[in-house]
Order: sequence, then structure tokens, then C-alpha cells
Amino acid sequence: MIDLGFDKLAMIGVVALVVIGPERLPRVARTVGHLLGKAQRYVADVKAEVNRSIELEDLKKMKTEFEDAARNVEQTVSREVLQAGSELEQVWGEAAGQTGASSAAGTSSYEPPPPAYKHPGKNWRVKRSAVPQWYRQRNGLRSKAQSGAARVARFRPPRSSSSKAGL
Repeated sequence: MIDLGFDKLAMIGVVALVVIGPERLPRVARTVGHLLGKAQRYVADVKAEVNRSIELEDLKKMKTEFEDAARNVEQTVSREVLQAGSELEQVWGEAAGQTGASSAAGTSSYEPPPPAYKHPGKNWRVKRSAVPQWYRQRNGLRSKAQSGAARVARFRPPRSSSSKAGL
């Protein structure tokens, strides 16, 4: 790289002062400073982009390693489940054979598996009450939200005609 010491920079400054002149030297120096700043920012952006691409490659490599490890675990688990299932079937068959031989009628005590779970399809966000609507209507329970003033006005006893006349 270029070795610029203080003496070389002073020499460049003196030559620039002579060639450019004292009137235009500050403007030229400002322009050179802006250009050098832009060049430094460009180099920094290029370095950052290279670092990002290297990190992205590392992340992709790690992703493939994790996917391979997950696949291996999945295969191992499925293999173990199949092995356990076959052992269970073997034990079940032996137990069913012994039960069938010991029963006089020859009927097995096999029960079919319970039906598969079916989601009720209810909207869990909507609050539902445990009290049925018909019970609420029959017993006069509130089914709609009402303000306190509206409830008081609803259940206020009717005024008599004598109290209306006094007003």
C-alpha cells in the first residue's frame, strides 16, 4: 500500500496550493473529501455485502445439516415405532390365540377401537353460556346486556295517577 507520511502530505498540499491556487483550493479539498467519503462508504458496503453472503452460505449449510439430522431422527423414530408395533401385534396374536383356545364357545373378547376424534367445529372465540336459552326465557333471566339505568326503568313500579297530579 502507499505509505503517506506527514512530509509527503505536506508536499502534496504545497503542490496543490501552487497548481490550483488559494481561491479554489478549499472547494477542491471539499470535493476531494466528499469523493473519498463516497469511496469509503462504497468499500464498506461491498465488505458488508460480502459478509452477508458468507453468513447466508453458512446459514444454508447449517439448515441442510439440521434438515438431515431431523430426517435421521424421523427415520429412527418411525423404525422404532414399526418395530414396537410388530412386537405388539405378535404379543397380541399370542394372547388372542391363548384366549381363543381357553374359551369354550370359541368367541374372542375383541372390542373394536373407539371411533376417531372428530372436532365439534364450534367457534371457541364466542362465549357460550351453560344455561340454555329456553330456561332463561322461561325464568326471566337476562339474555341481553342492559345498562343499570335501563334495568331500573324497566322494573320500576308504575306511577299512580295521584302522584302525577301533584307534579
